[in-house]
Amino acid sequence: MPSSARDEHNAVITWVDPPAEAKRGPLSGKRLLVKDLIDTRGIRTTYGSRIYANHVPERTAPAVQRLVDAGAVIVGKANLHEFAWGVTSQNPWYGTVRNPVRSGRTTGGSSGGNAAALAAGLCDLGLGTDTGCSIRLPAACCGVVGLKPRWGGIPLEGVFPLCPTFDTVGPMARTVEDIAVMWSLLAGKRVPEPRLAGLTVGVITRPPSVGDGDRPDESLAAEAHVARLEQLGARCVAAEIPEPESNTWPVFFHEARESHRATFPSRADDYGENVRHKLELAQSVAGDNVAAAYGAIESWRRYVPEVDLFVSPVLGIELPPENCNELDVRIPLTAFLRPINILGWAGLAIGDLQLIAPDDETVLAAGLAWERA
Repeated sequence: MPSSARDEHNAVITWVDPPAEAKRGPLSGKRLLVKDLIDTRGIRTTYGSRIYANHVPERTAPAVQRLVDAGAVIVGKANLHEFAWGVTSQNPWYGTVRNPVRSGRTTGGSSGGNAAALAAGLCDLGLGTDTGCSIRLPAACCGVVGLKPRWGGIPLEGVFPLCPTFDTVGPMARTVEDIAVMWSLLAGKRVPEPRLAGLTVGVITRPPSVGDGDRPDESLAAEAHVARLEQLGARCVAAEIPEPESNTWPVFFHEARESHRATFPSRADDYGENVRHKLELAQSVAGDNVAAAYGAIESWRRYVPEVDLFVSPVLGIELPPENCNELDVRIPLTAFLRPINILGWAGLAIGDLQLIAPDDETVLAAGLAWERA
């Protein structure tokens, strides 16, 4: 039975017939689902939109090609929030992605199709993007694993931009081990050795705001992991990440506006209501605020933490229903996630556990140690 016949979760926009024989390599034969924000030559790539509904790229994004060259087999293009700007994978053109493990609850977004397909066994690997939460949130919602790598470490060529200062592309899978192998191929680096012993781990119970003064409430969810971290040799301490010097939202709105300049507002009616509303807000961002936000980001990215690794929850609130109003939940749901993109750090979601550090190797080493213990 073809995978498309089993996609009761609306996880995939376009299915692909796999080649008769995969390339030989460390991912040989692994079924790869690519987020439909990422170009694949000869395969329809919609960016989750009506505007690009019939778009067929002439090139394959380098990140995809590196996995295919290692033996992965593309089986389809994953459903997502329109243009990846949203946290619920409610898509007005291709339908809402449904959660295979928590029926009636959101899959998260914007890489919800990847996470749902992994949880349902429709693929072995996923390639997603993360600008403010979009790999880690759906991984937590669907009980799988996702890595938001350090900003700039994996090429974004062939990925439709949302906010280039925060955009990342990264792996999704059911195990940290698979994530680490994919990362190694994507980044061109060796898989790190598992390690938690000897690390100082900062336990975050209240994340910073993004400089807008809207600091989230405390969550003690990460404290549930302390005992096991200490059993594995880590030293856990209470920790906080300092606030940025200014509101960073203007950069997000400014760059999103620029990413859509060719089609918005000229084709505003071809956008769904949710993303159209956000782009309307983006039109009025002031230049002085944008400049201050860039300065705050540059300064914040120079911050050097006093711990080796941070641990936090992924989910900021209880998982909303799949038919929730995305505009109501997007800020509180992603409170522990957005600051990591602005800092440019790495974040690894293992279900609702988030491991955070300035570099990929630290979070992967800790994640491998956690998984293998």
